[in-house]
Amino acid sequence: MLYGPHWYPSVEHAYQAAKCAHSKDQLAIRQAASAGMAKRMGKTVELRTDWTQIKLEVMADLLWQKFIINPKLRAQLLATGDRELIEGNTWGDTFWGKCGGVGANHLGNLLMRLRDLARYVDSYSDGRDTSQFAG
Repeated sequence: MLYGPHWYPSVEHAYQAAKCAHSKDQLAIRQAASAGMAKRMGKTVELRTDWTQIKLEVMADLLWQKFIINPKLRAQLLATGDRELIEGNTWGDTFWGKCGGVGANHLGNLLMRLRDLARYVDSYSDGRDTSQFAG
C-alpha cells in the first residue's frame, strides 16, 4: 500500500502510520513485522491533530488500492453481490464495525461504496489488466 511517499506491507501498516504525528513513529510502524504489530504500535503513538477529520478518507484511499486496483480482490468484492457488508467483531469496535449488532460499520459502508464503484469501473473496462497500476 502506498501512503504519502512510502510503501507499506499492508493496509493496516499504512493506516496506523497515517495517524502518526511524528515521522519516527511512521517509520517504526512501516517496519513492523506484522499487521497486528502495526496495529498495536498505532495505539501508542501521538496522533496528528487532524486525524479525526481525515481517518475515513485515509481508509477509503487504502481500500481503493487494495480492492479496486487489484483485479482479483475487486472480483472477490464484486462476488458479494448486493449483500450488506458488516465488520462484525466481539471486541467492541462500534466505529469500524458492529458489535452485538450495534455500531456505525464504517468499514462495511466503505467496502459497499467501493463495490458500487467497482461495478462502474468494470462496466466501462475494456478488459485490460489494471494490476500494473497498483505498484
